[in-house]
This record gives sequence, structure tokens and C-alpha cells, in this order.
Amino acid sequence: MSPVPRSAVDCQRAVIYCRISRDREGAGLGVARQREDCETLAGQLGLEVVEVYEDNDLSAYSGKPRPGYRQMLEDLRDGHAGTVLAWHTDRLHRSPAELEEYIDVCEPARIETRTVKAGHLDLTTATGRMIARQLGVQARYEVERMVERQRRKRDEMAAKGQHFGGRRPFGWEKDGMTPIEFEFDCIREATQAILAGASLRSLAAGWTERGVLTSTGGKWEGPELRGMLLRPRNAGIVQHRGEEVGPAQWPAPLDEPTWRSVCAVLTDPARRLTPGNERKYLGSGLYLCGVCADGTTMRAATSNSRNPGSDTRYWGAYTCRDKKHLSRRRDLVDDMVQLAILDRLSQPDAADLLAAQESPVDVRGAQTDMRQARATLDELASALGSGALDMRSYQVAAESARARLAAAEAVMSRAVAVNPVACLVGVEDPDAAWNRLDLSRRRAVVAHLVTVTILPAKKGRQPGGGYWDPDSVRIEWK
Repeated sequence: MSPVPRSAVDCQRAVIYCRISRDREGAGLGVARQREDCETLAGQLGLEVVEVYEDNDLSAYSGKPRPGYRQMLEDLRDGHAGTVLAWHTDRLHRSPAELEEYIDVCEPARIETRTVKAGHLDLTTATGRMIARQLGVQARYEVERMVERQRRKRDEMAAKGQHFGGRRPFGWEKDGMTPIEFEFDCIREATQAILAGASLRSLAAGWTERGVLTSTGGKWEGPELRGMLLRPRNAGIVQHRGEEVGPAQWPAPLDEPTWRSVCAVLTDPARRLTPGNERKYLGSGLYLCGVCADGTTMRAATSNSRNPGSDTRYWGAYTCRDKKHLSRRRDLVDDMVQLAILDRLSQPDAADLLAAQESPVDVRGAQTDMRQARATLDELASALGSGALDMRSYQVAAESARARLAAAEAVMSRAVAVNPVACLVGVEDPDAAWNRLDLSRRRAVVAHLVTVTILPAKKGRQPGGGYWDPDSVRIEWK
């Protein structure tokens, strides 16, 4: 649409545009101050303000869409006003491309631009347009210098292990340095639960039920909880520009081996993370089919055959994942497995279930390897930057250092293995302790203790008068 000619625009009609890049006070006060100054300028010039456009907490430098600014341009094209008022030209645009678009809108319609701090901007003359472009270049230069200073400051603070701002991290006060003990305990609790087999979804639901909120006061969801647990900050490690850069000065709720172990669990490609894949039954994917010889697991299904001794036609079952040759009532199998586990936990030698199943990990050796590999990568990067090393030599040497770092991190990820049975051994009431566990924790206990195989059952009534054949479920202790 072509801009409306100046003759058709009432030059006394003015619009105000206000923008602030970062609203630190969260109340739009910066925009409000700009608006007041622009309204004062309108009164001095005898202009009628017909519209005010605002973009709060949006940077013109970032390139993100500014709905208020875009609406103003559309209205100016339609002849809505003949004058634009702004606090300064850099409130309107800091991009040369945006400035040229603004000129294309204002020049044909002879729309004036007046600012509180930079005066009158006459875009109808070559001189005025040159001044506008120079102001735009100067504004761009200033913001780029500001960004460079901020980056250097962040690099310096990261190297010193300091917190360099941002949203309050869960676990610490707003300064990022002072711990909040309750939230530290929550981080430790969630870490131990994940290592013991709990699901993110169940943990998030539990925190919501207990009133544990995020650092912004929201409710926890599985993905947010996962992201929080994966932070290097939790182990006292500074992360800068997506890389681990060194030890931090703030206290941490976790030691590095524990943190790397939970990271290994949460980033395991075999781990099912989507809510739709959340396991709903104790034995689905765990129990084995006794007919198939290749380790095929059972899945939860609904049987379409009549339940013996009941008028119910459809009933919950475990069936072979690949074929339809085997099916068992789900509730009876689960009851049998749970009773076997609880009986074992009540035995005097139940503490034997806590025996370590893995060889000790050389944590100190792995930490030394990680530090040395990172130092080597830093030295190689410096040599490349100074010209002492060519790119090909850097790539060869860096590949070896990265391999050493990856191997050390893999060792660290195995440093902590929480036995899922630990919370059930030695308690006064194993049944009550078992009932307090969510499904993901119960599944972890089953997977840790036993191998359950579903076998073909004897047909007809069994001794005792029922149809259930207990010999069709084989439970083998690991």
C-alpha cells in the first residue's frame, strides 16, 4: 500500500512511540517515563496525540518482532498521523534496514519525526536523511560496543567462577551464590530418586503436590525438572557459552560424580522421556515371554476372552509383545511378584540385597584426566589463535584430547549407582515402604532384584478349585 500524500494528512495529528529494551523493574516504568516526556513535547509543539504505541522489554538491536512498531508503520501508511514523537531516535530503530523502511514510509507522506533528546528529524530532505542515517550508525556502534563490554565482563566472571546474573537459579538466592537449603535438599532428593529409577513425571507431580515451586513461582513439569538437574551449576561447575569452563565459587548441592551419574541417566537415548511413553504397569517391558527364546518382553493389553469365574468379558493382561501365543491376568501376576519381593525383604538377610554389584570407580583418576584434557584443549585453542598451530594440527591434537575427556566423563557417569532397594531394606514395615514408592521406583526394584518369566499355564481348574496356575510365573533372583 502506498503512503498517503502529505496533503491528505493532518500534520497536527501525532503518534507517540515508546520502547525499552529491558524492564528491570517489571512495571513498564521506563516506557511510562518516555511517554510523559513525549506528551510534554506534544504540548509544546501544539500537537494532538491520537495514538501511543509501546514495545516493552523488546530490543530493536535483537531483531525480534516489535508489534507496536509494526502497527505504527501500518497506521502511518494509512495516513493516521503526520508526526511521530519519540524520546530518542534509537528508540525507533537501531538497525540500518529498519531505518530505511521508516524513511520509505515517512518521506513520501512528508511525516515529521520529533524527539525529546535528538530534536527534529526532517526526512523530507537529503540532509535530514543523512543525519538520520548517521544517528543510526552511531546508535548501532554504541550498542555493539555495549555488547562487547558485556561479553568481556562475562568471560572474566566465568573464568573467576562467579555468577554473572540472569534469572534466579533454583537452589540459590537471586545473587546466585547464597544457597537455599530447602531447595538444595530438593535437588539432592530428586537426584537420588532418578538414580534409583524414579521418573521425572512422578517427581514433578510429587513436588507440585508438596507445593515446591520453580524459581519463578511456577509448577514443575518433567522437562523443566530434567533441565534443572542437568545444570553443571548443581556440581559447582561454571557453564559459559554452552561449555564447562571451570570450578565455581558458589556452594553446590551435589558432588561431581553424582551429578555426572544423573546426567548419564537423563541423557541415555534408551530412556523414555515423553509422557505418552510413561509406563503404566509394573511388568510391561520387564517380564519375559517364556515361549519366545529371544528375550521378548510382555506388554500390557486387554484380553478379549472371558475371565474364568467372572461375568467380565474384558480384563487387564500381559501378552507377548510379538505374538498372541501367551496371555496372563495382569493383576494376579503383579500381586505374585510383589508378594515375592516383600517376602524377601522381610527375611533376616535382606541387607545382602544392598551388596555392591559393580567394581569401584577411580573417581580421582577420572577427575584428573578431565582437568588435564580440558587444559590441553585450552592450550591448543590459544596456540591456534596465536598462529603457533595450524588448523590441521589443531584438529588432530584436539581430537585426542576430546576423546580423553569423553572417556573420563564416561567413567564419572558410572561413579554413583544408587541401589533402588536401599529405601526398603531395614525398615519396620516393608509393605508400607513399598506402597509409598511410585510406579517408576517399584519397576526399578523389580528390574534390580528379579527376572520374571511368563510361562504357558495348565488348562482347567487347578488344585484348590481356581483357574490360576502359579507355576505359570517363574521368578528368579538375580
